[in-house]
Amino acid sequence: MSINITFCDDERVEITYLTALVHKWASARDLVVRLSDYESAESFLFAYEDDKTVDILLLDIQMKDMNGVELARQIRKNNEAVQIIFITGYPDFMAQGYEVSALHYLMKPIREDMLFEVLDRAVKRLEKSEQILLIQTADAVERVLLDDILFMEAFAHYVVIHTKSAVLETRAGISEMEQSAGNAFVRCHRSYIVALNHINRITKTDIMLDNGKVIPLSRRLYVTVNRAFIAYHKRG
Repeated sequence: MSINITFCDDERVEITYLTALVHKWASARDLVVRLSDYESAESFLFAYEDDKTVDILLLDIQMKDMNGVELARQIRKNNEAVQIIFITGYPDFMAQGYEVSALHYLMKPIREDMLFEVLDRAVKRLEKSEQILLIQTADAVERVLLDDILFMEAFAHYVVIHTKSAVLETRAGISEMEQSAGNAFVRCHRSYIVALNHINRITKTDIMLDNGKVIPLSRRLYVTVNRAFIAYHKRG
């Protein structure tokens, strides 16, 4: 298993110390880790715009300008999968950690055994987390939770992906996207793929999603969609 771990801390000595501990932890568990580090919330966000593949974020709370809690709020606007571990010398911000679904608080000075235990928990959560779809847009590679995708719509040379919080455009074929998405999605029209977990109602001509959006349903695919919908919920 390969894991992307990022440190965001304005103290270089702390990053150096954490890096050594994480390498020791990964080696003991036969894990491959890719590490990156940033000394401010702003520098992290700048890089994050182009690469959202961070799995575990070890985040200092007390930093200049934007603090760790504010940064976590920004991340949580469109990413529920990343495991956020706060690092702090003070317990004052602990209540705010619940707002951003932080996995844990580590108090400085950080003990090796405590860090290892929290990282083990983070990995278990990642292993159980929902599948990810990587979307190549014009500007970046976006990491999207499959569960957040509502439907996909095909146009001449691109596909528009509608999620709970964003609309992404990728230069790909609808059949290619259907294959990448897997059996949690079903083709309901030559131009549409819909997420089975977001379907509320199916008629002979339309599919209504849980956000109220109505998607056209091809008559020839009505039986296929119904069977897929029933099978999906039986599996669930």
